[in-house]
Amino acid sequence: MRISSEHVVFSMEKANKPALSVDSGATVVFETLDCFSNTVQSSEDLVSAIDFSKVNPATGPLFVNGAEPGDTLKVTIHSITLPDQGVIVTAPGLGNLSGSIVEEETVICKVTDDHVEYKGINVPLRKMIGVIGTAPAGEPVNTGTPHDHGGNMDTTRIAEGASLYLPVNVEGALLAMGDLHAAMGDGEIMGDGLEIPGEVEVTVEVVKNFDLPVPLVETDDLWITIGSRATLEEAGRLATENMADLIQKKSELTFNQAGMLLSMAGNLHACQVVNPNVTMRMELAKSLLK
Repeated sequence: MRISSEHVVFSMEKANKPALSVDSGATVVFETLDCFSNTVQSSEDLVSAIDFSKVNPATGPLFVNGAEPGDTLKVTIHSITLPDQGVIVTAPGLGNLSGSIVEEETVICKVTDDHVEYKGINVPLRKMIGVIGTAPAGEPVNTGTPHDHGGNMDTTRIAEGASLYLPVNVEGALLAMGDLHAAMGDGEIMGDGLEIPGEVEVTVEVVKNFDLPVPLVETDDLWITIGSRATLEEAGRLATENMADLIQKKSELTFNQAGMLLSMAGNLHACQVVNPNVTMRMELAKSLLK
């Protein structure tokens, strides 16, 4: 089953009409546009020409039968397939270096099986999903903004082989995703990574009575809690509190003891610092918990 990139949304909301309905356990391919809706194709296409009403398209939404408010949606990412070219841009006012940027620039990069060719430098390939989330219960949230429903978390751990757990806030969950990157560093400090279209194959499962904090990423060796809020301090605190909660639920440690474990063995990272809400994540080795 497949959802074409003709089916995109620019906000995550309960009023979005599903592009496809599937049962729990189904495997689906999402065809995605890049974050500029595939409108930047050469080094002459600059930020000033971008239609920002068409930024961060998310393919979907997908309606998952049996998903009810209060459930959790498990999204297992099997593969991310990319073309051989991506784009990165900058301009005055963008990202953490915005005050020092004096002119626009667009760079087109070739993508190989293991690296991105950037100005004579081979940057390791780091495929990941920037925007992925379910519909919130309340007001719509644009696809450029992350929060508790997921959204534009720009988290490098949301990659092949990982499972992402998201809240089900409305019937069917209404999962949508896009904004793929071939390479992006933690922080996404210029406001973009190597932006690229592609295809993502996932399996979706409805999980009942899931008591761990979400959004949550599970890899072979890590638990990763995610927090998105207005400031780094708030986002980091939320990610840390969520991990402390997870530790208590998966061990016999008290709150104090969970915090001490995190102080010794937890790793707090910035995912992105450039969106309307910033995103932090806390990572802990699964081997430390039963």
